This record gives sequence, structure tokens and C-alpha cells, in this order.
Amino acid sequence: MAELRGVRDDPRDTSRARPEARDGTRTARVEATDEGGARDAGEARESPRDVAARRHGIMGGMRAVVQRVDGASVVVEGETVGEITGEGLCVLIGVTHEDTKEKAAQLARKLWSIRMLTDERSCSDVDAPLLVISQFTLYGDARKGRRPTWNAAAPGDVAEPLVDEVVAQLRALGATVATGRFGAQMRVSLTNDGPFTVLLEM
Repeated sequence: MAELRGVRDDPRDTSRARPEARDGTRTARVEATDEGGARDAGEARESPRDVAARRHGIMGGMRAVVQRVDGASVVVEGETVGEITGEGLCVLIGVTHEDTKEKAAQLARKLWSIRMLTDERSCSDVDAPLLVISQFTLYGDARKGRRPTWNAAAPGDVAEPLVDEVVAQLRALGATVATGRFGAQMRVSLTNDGPFTVLLEM
């Protein structure tokens, strides 16, 4: 069993706001070319989601690291709080600032139907269980210096309800789902079968 120690979900929102329009958008300069080849400068509005992506240096949305496992568990303070046995998926989920319930539902449908199990089957095909764990460090940025920053990770009051929504949507689809404990110091043990790991971004 491979063990990931010190997995902690305690995101800190240290984002620094940049100048933007009062409606939450920023103005981007664009150029249009007419039939004669002349260029006219114009302006285009970016959506609030694009503004947030620029601000935090990210593109895309909710992230999940999905591993095909032969058993996985989460221990908090000596207590096993979540466990699956046999073939299934262990899913680490990261939430960013502009994620929504719609993105959570989309991710749940993908996790239920993705063909990562033996013989290219999905959890929905064989009723395989999933272990879902919140993991804000999926948005760590180590491009500068030696210490990762977590600016792109959503704060706990945003992230926790959306991780819960993924779990709720999975269960509504008929999935058996175990979970970690949000905000806790967790010890995650698993056997990656393959190894087989996929990164999803909604």
C-alpha cells in the first residue's frame, strides 16, 4: 500500500486583486482585420470567470486526480474515516474560485462514467466504489521560487460545499462513495493498480 502523508485541506486565499471594471470584467485590447487587410483597434470584454483565471494564473476549472486502485482508505487522528475495498477509484478534488454546482455535477458524471477500470469498464458498469478527498494543493503554483503558492485554490467556504456536491451527485447516480474529512490532517493509503492515473479538468 502506498501512503501519502500529511495531506491537509486548509486553503488560504491570499489572492491580490488587480484593477478591473466596476462590473467585474476587465477590458482587453483586440484587433480586427477587414477585407483589405487594414487593422482597427477595438475592445472586448472578458467574463468575470476569465478575469479570475488571469488574476490567479490559471485556466480551466475544477480539477481531479483520478487513480484506479485496489483498495484505498483515509485515516484522521488514528480513525479510518473513509475506505473502499477492491477495484475502484480514488479521487483527489481541487476547487478554484469560479467553480460552480454545475461544474461539480459535470465532474460527478465524468467520474461515474469514465472507463478506467479493468477491461475499459467504468464504475457505473460494475458498481465500483469511489473514495473522494478534497485536495486544495492541486492548485499549488511552484513556477517561481521553491515554496508553492495556493492563490488559485478556493477558500474553504467555497470549496467544501462544491466537493460535497460532487459526492451528492455521485450518490444520486447510484455510486457507492466514501470520503475524507474536509480541513483535517489526513493520511491516505492506496494501491494504485497499473499504475493508472488521469487528470481531469472541468
